Amino acid sequence: MIVTFLARITPACKEVTALASESMDRRLPLSARIKLSLHCWICEACARYRNQLRLIRRSLNASDGPNRPSTPSDDSKKRLVEAFKAKHR
Repeated sequence: MIVTFLARITPACKEVTALASESMDRRLPLSARIKLSLHCWICEACARYRNQLRLIRRSLNASDGPNRPSTPSDDSKKRLVEAFKAKHR
């Protein structure tokens, strides 16, 4: 009964995945955060997706070391340009 009620008042999975992704970039309004959390209580797939996004975020943040360059080196840029050109030939 509670699950049915929550399913009616929360957004569809497609919207929830978009909200979960958006929440990685900015703080969502309170109403959106509540809807997202409620939906994840009743939908295992969306809860898993949200947790995967969080894991990716933590992993990427952990790989940011003080010696990590903020932009690719000139050599890396040249290799990337050549790889893109080769792919489009």
